[in-house]
Amino acid sequence: MRRVHHEKPISLGVFPAVLAFFFAAAVLAPSPLAAAEPGHGIDGASLSLLWVLPFAGILLSIALLPLLAGAFWHHHYGKVSLLWALAIIAPMLAFAGVSATIDQLLHTLLLEYLPFIILIAALFTIAGGILVRGNLHGSPGVNVSFLGIGTLLASVVGTTGASMVLIRPLLRANDDRRHSAHTVVFFIFLVSNIGGSLTPLGDPPLFLGFLKGVDFFWPLTSMFLPMMVAVAVLLVAFFVLDTVIYAKEGHDRPDPTPDEHPPLGIVGLRNIALLAALIAAVLFSGSVDLGGIAVGSFEVPLAGLVRDSVLVGLSVLSLMITPAAIREGNRFSWEPVIEVAKLFGAIFITIIPAIAILHSGENGALAPLLRLVTEADGTPNNVMYFWLTGALSSFLDNAPTYLIFFNTAGGDPAALQGPLSGTLLAISAGAVFMGANTYIGNAPNFMVKSIAERHGVAMPSFFGYMGWSALFLLPTFALITLVFFT
Repeated sequence: MRRVHHEKPISLGVFPAVLAFFFAAAVLAPSPLAAAEPGHGIDGASLSLLWVLPFAGILLSIALLPLLAGAFWHHHYGKVSLLWALAIIAPMLAFAGVSATIDQLLHTLLLEYLPFIILIAALFTIAGGILVRGNLHGSPGVNVSFLGIGTLLASVVGTTGASMVLIRPLLRANDDRRHSAHTVVFFIFLVSNIGGSLTPLGDPPLFLGFLKGVDFFWPLTSMFLPMMVAVAVLLVAFFVLDTVIYAKEGHDRPDPTPDEHPPLGIVGLRNIALLAALIAAVLFSGSVDLGGIAVGSFEVPLAGLVRDSVLVGLSVLSLMITPAAIREGNRFSWEPVIEVAKLFGAIFITIIPAIAILHSGENGALAPLLRLVTEADGTPNNVMYFWLTGALSSFLDNAPTYLIFFNTAGGDPAALQGPLSGTLLAISAGAVFMGANTYIGNAPNFMVKSIAERHGVAMPSFFGYMGWSALFLLPTFALITLVFFT
């Protein structure tokens, strides 16, 4: 008989008190919030670290509420996200004024959040129309093959595209295994993050570097060896771990998807053409300048609007041309992308002060942190560039984090690909590799977790996942540090 777990209800009435607390915290901040120069958003130099508390709040909510109040979180995570967003919007309205606040929110919405979620949703929709049908038995050898192929594919179609195409067949291959959460965790490590190291298409930070003037093939020539070291270490670790688990768990469970039916193959090939069109649209937007449309103090690039319109059109086309049976075979559901949209909406808003403080450099509250990347003689400390970029990318959006340290290192693409190539490698590897450290380090992480849970996999909690990353990723990154940055 199924046990019913009764959880102590949490009243939504506590959240106005939370809002009031952070509003009061803003009032007590040592410096008033002010608008920066036109076109530069909120002035980070005027902010104390109290303004980062709502961002910490949404992170702790994601980490703790599923453990402490799972039913409440499942039904109300959107409301919780909204309330944390309001916890930063209300003080901004009070101290920066309506005009500056709306300008900053529009900047975040139009230049950051909407392009992000449109790309994620398009990849999710199109990849959901590609079905790897049939089944393979999830033995350690088969699982390693899945992870290896997915890791290489991630640099071609992006970490999100590769994750969405391969996570369902991997789950199906392991649906007769008693323990498969570790396989999904390593999938997130490799396919959803580290695999996107070799092209600007692989991960958003590298695409931003491409837009800033970094050569398209620089990641392939410079990041190949660090990536292969990380991949080799993790694949060997996974194979040993999965072999031990496979030997212990027994194999008497019936397979819900027997290997012999249907035959192994790929259906929904028209969506592969749509995926190619999506990649072309992203490359187009980063390669041409069509001017922009003025919105407040900033411009929305016309090429970006064209790209986003194409992606929406490709998503609609995918829904129209894909037979329902294919999406049913993938157990396609909108819930993972809805969850990402709501949670990352709050993250994008509450992260505004943190990014502003980092952008203010020596004038901001995090200046001592940024000084760690420069030696006394003025030369860059590549070890610190790697770990600081990675640490912030584990919790903040890795794309703006990459830009902050790219600019801290001088921002000259010629110098960063020449005499400072080790510094650019440290920044790039930190941003791409260490997005795997937490569920929120990269958008595919949360989507893969959500899909796995909907397939019945008992995924580790927020902190439980960090335990896995501490055990396997941190030693790997320490090895990367010793080999490439010391």
